[in-house]
Amino acid sequence: MTDSLAKRSVPQPGGYRDITPADLAQAGYSGRLIDVREPSEFTGELGHLPSAELVPLATLAQAAASWSREAELILICRSGNRSARAAQLLFSMGFRKLYNLSGGMLAHNAAGLPVTRS
Repeated sequence: MTDSLAKRSVPQPGGYRDITPADLAQAGYSGRLIDVREPSEFTGELGHLPSAELVPLATLAQAAASWSREAELILICRSGNRSARAAQLLFSMGFRKLYNLSGGMLAHNAAGLPVTRS
């Protein structure tokens, strides 16, 4: 886990850490970003983070089965609720370096941070 990211995040009981969009941007994180929304949301009005991978929550367990348990993952959704559930699921699968984007894309957009819309 990057020291900068760890210092900016808040531990949660579900085995993951919350991080705000501003703190994520300031940390300069360029690791794996997993967006657990549906395809129409990913390309919709709120857009998505540049370099985010779309892995809808319903398909996450199957997709993550082949991922390294040592991977550092930032989980993203619309408001932070689905991504928190995704983090808890991944924790139960043995992942330990998990971050939830607090407030999701709503907070990211409200902070005026860059998004991709396609």
